Formats: sequence, structure tokens, C-alpha cells
Amino acid sequence: MCNDHDADAHLRETRLASEEVYRGRLLTVRRDQVRLPDGAQAFREYILHPGAVAIVPVLENGDLLLERQFRYPVGQVFFEFPAGKRDPGETAEAAARRELLEETGYAAGVWEHLGIIHPAIGYANEQIDIFLARALERVSAPQLDAGEFLETFPMSCAALHAAIRSGAITDAKTLSALYLAELRQKENPPENKAD
Repeated sequence: MCNDHDADAHLRETRLASEEVYRGRLLTVRRDQVRLPDGAQAFREYILHPGAVAIVPVLENGDLLLERQFRYPVGQVFFEFPAGKRDPGETAEAAARRELLEETGYAAGVWEHLGIIHPAIGYANEQIDIFLARALERVSAPQLDAGEFLETFPMSCAALHAAIRSGAITDAKTLSALYLAELRQKENPPENKAD
């Protein structure tokens, strides 16, 4: 699959006008008037997001470190990998290192960028960089932001797969991150530790 700009010209929309509808601490909502490929005009409402990261932390025994956190928009507690938004000017890897330490108290000796996902392409420009974190070391207690409440817990890969099959895990970034981590494992397995 390619992203050839010229080959996609018959699908592209052109912005004619743009207005800011709302600006919050995290998100900005915009409403644009666009010209469609057939020449007609339409409006597009969408959210601008600063970008985020998600981390697949692998413990020494092979278990994965997950979190339980209440997510207000859907009104329930979710099982998910550590994640968070990027601060202005912050690289994706710096954000991943910061979020892992803040939310779990762990630092990782080995970092690998697994890929990027766009979780809500129909109404937001959010991009989430996915990282694999290995050689974990507990260096502090979690340092949660004010108003942030979560619990961390280890989960085996088998238990994680069972939770996905049962519908207990539905978070899109967690599902995507697990897929990317397992794809990486199949394509390029880590070297075994010397005993």
C-alpha cells in the first residue's frame, strides 16, 4: 500500500475555510469547509490532539505490566497498557520513558519503537506511538499526576489473550500495541539470555 499523493488526488478534500469551535486544555475542536473530489462542498468537524504514546512493558518473567483505570467518557474501568499524551516539544520516546516511570515506577533498559496508530481517523488527528519496553527495573513509586488514579498489575500473555477473547479488554491502543509487539516477536525474536 502506498501513499502516493498524485495517485490519491481523486480522493482528496481541499480545505476552503477553517474555524476553531473550542479550545480546551487537551483538545481543540475545529470546523472546516472543504471542497470534495467531485467539486461539491461539505463541512468537517474534527479534534486536534497533541499526540500520545503507549508502552508494552515486559517484565523479567515474560508477563506484561498493565493498568486498571477509570475512563470517564465511557464510564468504566479499563485494562490497558501504560500510556499518555506528549507534552509540547517532547519526542515520542521521551514521552514513553516519562509515562512509564510516572505511572508504574519502572524504567526500561531496552526501548523499541513498534509503530504508530491513528485510533480515531474519522474525527481526530490523534497519533499514538507504540513502544516495547524491556529490561525493566523498579526505580521509584509511581508518580501520578494530580487527579490521576490507577493500579498496575502483571498479566501473562495467556491471561491477556483470554481477557481479550472474553471482552474484558477492549481498549484499542492496548489491542493494537499487543498486536505490534507480537508481530515484532515473530519477525525478530529477542535473543535468549545466557544462563
